[in-house]
Amino acid sequence: MPTDSFTGKEIPKGRAMMYVKKDGTIYWFADKKSEKNLLKLHRNPSKTKWTNFYHKEKEIKAKSKEPTKKGAKKGK
Repeated sequence: MPTDSFTGKEIPKGRAMMYVKKDGTIYWFADKKSEKNLLKLHRNPSKTKWTNFYHKEKEIKAKSKEPTKKGAKKGK
């Protein structure tokens, strides 16, 4: 099954729209909302809160900010 090029979600069989650019790039969309956000509004999927790409970026940032246990304080 193809995945939506904007949201990153899997598209059920028979529901996808394929958009092919002149340079041969192929985009798959589940609905007009994601198609319009990518092609017409030129939005970045990793900055749009309702996409899977945003949640993956947020998860990666949270993991990198976690403190390590090496710097924990020692008892007296």
